[in-house]
Amino acid sequence: MATLKNTTINDTGFFTMPSGTTAQRPASPVQGMTRYNTTLGYIEWYDGTSATWRPIYQAPTVNVDYLVVAGGGGGGGANFHGGGGGGGGMTTGTLSGLVTGTAYTVTVGSGGPGYASTLAGGTGSNSVFHTVTGYGGGTGGGQGTDGPGGNGGSGGGATVRNSSGGTGTSGQGNNGGSGALGSVEPNYGAGGGGGAGAVGGNGTSTAGGAGGNGLQSSITGTAVYYAGGGGGSVYATTPGGAGGLGGGGTGAYGPGSGNGTTNTGGGGGGRDSRGGTNIGSGNGGSGIVILKISNSYTATFSAGITSSVDTSSVPGFKIYSVTAGTGTVTFS
Repeated sequence: MATLKNTTINDTGFFTMPSGTTAQRPASPVQGMTRYNTTLGYIEWYDGTSATWRPIYQAPTVNVDYLVVAGGGGGGGANFHGGGGGGGGMTTGTLSGLVTGTAYTVTVGSGGPGYASTLAGGTGSNSVFHTVTGYGGGTGGGQGTDGPGGNGGSGGGATVRNSSGGTGTSGQGNNGGSGALGSVEPNYGAGGGGGAGAVGGNGTSTAGGAGGNGLQSSITGTAVYYAGGGGGSVYATTPGGAGGLGGGGTGAYGPGSGNGTTNTGGGGGGRDSRGGTNIGSGNGGSGIVILKISNSYTATFSAGITSSVDTSSVPGFKIYSVTAGTGTVTFS
């Protein structure tokens, strides 16, 4: 039987340990096995107590400031005054200690479609960065005279005869406005969609409710509004509700209902479907994901992501704006 001895390496050179991909790890590992993982780029050892391969060292981490804005809700197209779409949910903050070399999910939500009939608009799609989700804006009320606003990041506005504006998500947006609740002729208005910064306006006997204003973010170095609500529609010659600051579309009678602005998460404007042959309501604006990291690091996005980088607006930082797609981001 061989005698077990301690081994001392007394040299200024190197030794090469076993290496291979993650897929090439030993099929039946035991406590203390050590190897270089070429997939992950570090030395790892096997912890038999927890049956886990662990890195010898902790990979560098990065702190990421983020702005996540979901897609805005589409405006309602009702027989009598469709409600404005709610702004997309807006959330901002910092994720600390993200590990370099690890892929994190990124998704930019699309805006909800406006409808070309007597239906409610579509709900906006969620935007995501890792553990952070911005919820799509609620649809503007439609479906004849009695549609409520839909729930979402911010709630959609109700049709003219409904008091139920949609409910916004706490910390991301506000409720939609109610309809005027009066006779629909000749000029009572529907409710405006809620925005990230304010509730949607209620429809009145003379006008559609204004969309709620969004909120400003200065993550890019310039203060910009995002996630405004869409304005409610109204009948005949009285004014439709104005879109909220942050890309909200204007409500209208017939042609003229506004779309939410692209990459702001603005809600679409509502429309009264009787005005002219073009009876579609406004589409919600698509969302956006913005990431800010130290110049010491770089973000790399997977295929399917549309992004751009700004290295000059905020000294010492790189600012990545993701404007479309779904995939991953890796920091190095």
